[in-house]
Amino acid sequence: MRVISSPEVMNSVSRKLIRSGKSIGLVPTMGALHYGHLSLIKKARKENDIVIVSVFINPKQFSKGEDYERYPKDIINDRLKAAKFGCDILFHPGNDSIYKKDFATHVKVEGLSEAMCGTSRPHHFKGVATICLKLFNIIMPGRAYFGQKDYQQTVIIKRMVKDLNVNTDIKALPTVRESSGLAMSSRNSYLSCQERELAGFIYKSLKDAQRLIKSGERRSAKIISDISKALRSHHINIDYISIVDPATLKNLKHTKGKVLIALAVRIGKTRLIDNILVSS
Repeated sequence: MRVISSPEVMNSVSRKLIRSGKSIGLVPTMGALHYGHLSLIKKARKENDIVIVSVFINPKQFSKGEDYERYPKDIINDRLKAAKFGCDILFHPGNDSIYKKDFATHVKVEGLSEAMCGTSRPHHFKGVATICLKLFNIIMPGRAYFGQKDYQQTVIIKRMVKDLNVNTDIKALPTVRESSGLAMSSRNSYLSCQERELAGFIYKSLKDAQRLIKSGERRSAKIISDISKALRSHHINIDYISIVDPATLKNLKHTKGKVLIALAVRIGKTRLIDNILVSS
């Protein structure tokens, strides 16, 4: 596996691969790779000639007071895991090479970025869209792979790619979970043993909501209330709970057809997100 840190070198290598007829699959990450990331790498390996994994902790998607400085970093293990699961090139640039001193351009997907996580993290998705577009321009992948845990992010990136005519197919893969149901996340490393046990109730509350819908409940307010009560009974602090249209992310008063139930909570100092798609 080759490691590249220069965007210019990465772009040159990608151009040569494309000219030689090779297909490129990209797995964008912020490192601290876990089995959720590795499932994306394995899928990319099956569908592409060349698999590139980017590891870059993007400062543009963190607001003041968030966990940018302490975000998990383990590049040595990231290299080992990426190589083991079939990565051909690890792209690991530095901040200065991605954002020059005079950097002044950002990408914002209107509407979708203000919903759900955008309420409490108003600058987050502008940073996400900006770095993803830069990675797509540098690497020029035919396909890019994201996990459903970050559902809103994937919807936003799909819209950006469509609106800006980026020739990259966005692939969304199912969330990979721990045995408790907790969605795998690099931030899970922040959790104590007791907090990790509590975090298992996040997915349980979503599954209970799914059963409620399957039993015939259609009122979003009732479903959200039940999820809220379940989480608060375990002293889990709620950022938001939303029931939305999976394509537009608009809030729904009543469930009909396929809906997305999404939430963000805090356990201790750790913010966690999760979601589930439900057909009513």
